[in-house]
Amino acid sequence: MKIAAAAYPIDWLEDFDAYEAKICRWVQAAQGADLLVFPEYGAMELASLGGRQVAADLESSLQEVARHAAAAGDLHARLAARHGCHILAASGPVFEGARPVNRAVLFGPNGRIGHQDKQIMTRFERDPWCVVGGSGLRVFDTALGRIGILICYDSEFPLLGRVLAEAGVEILLVPSCTDTVAGFHRVRIGAMARALESQCVVVHAPTVGQVDWNPAIDQNRGRAAIYGPPDGFWPETGIVAEGQMDSPGWIFAEIDVARIGQSRRDGAVLPYAHWPESAKKPLV
Repeated sequence: MKIAAAAYPIDWLEDFDAYEAKICRWVQAAQGADLLVFPEYGAMELASLGGRQVAADLESSLQEVARHAAAAGDLHARLAARHGCHILAASGPVFEGARPVNRAVLFGPNGRIGHQDKQIMTRFERDPWCVVGGSGLRVFDTALGRIGILICYDSEFPLLGRVLAEAGVEILLVPSCTDTVAGFHRVRIGAMARALESQCVVVHAPTVGQVDWNPAIDQNRGRAAIYGPPDGFWPETGIVAEGQMDSPGWIFAEIDVARIGQSRRDGAVLPYAHWPESAKKPLV
């Protein structure tokens, strides 16, 4: 299958039609890809629909983006059906209680497949944003394979990746939003480590560019990439494809999902199979 990972710039939008036109252009530009991955908090550009004052206020911007979640979801569902592909929409806040979760929704040709909420909040998400963690991880059985999602910071925690690997996940999606090069590399290193230890494919899609109208997403650094385990069946660096730093656009890679099973059975090393041994070693 063909995978597309976005390095996605946040734009000021005058109305929802402008947002729809932008997303349609992006999906059209990835024509032929079976799986399209948008980044964490890419949906925050919808805060611009509330005007400058709303967009500049942290709490008001969360509420404004959440107000458009259903319409954004309908748009992505239509596009996935029209193009016969799977799309992980850019994540954003969803209020199901007093405080929002950070939610990414996966769509397929037949409609909405399901959602994944971010599990572990960064310092900024905890205070001052007060975004809360989700209740657990999900596995998505699709025509493309078994997919899991680790949103940004979640990718830095090995046990989250291991839970998904043990559930048979073959493709991990890592949408991210980082405001420094160091932050980008933390997610990058985490994503590559998850590919190595779980012997799977990891798709990293960041936000990029500057935003002067919202303090939560004012700086965005990163580059899109697709990683595999450097175990003999994949590139020696583990990098299947990657874009230029801070450069908007799609990067693409053709992936043979059967090779993931080969890695786990016959790789030069077998960290996926040997993981349980790491939990048995006592302190001496």
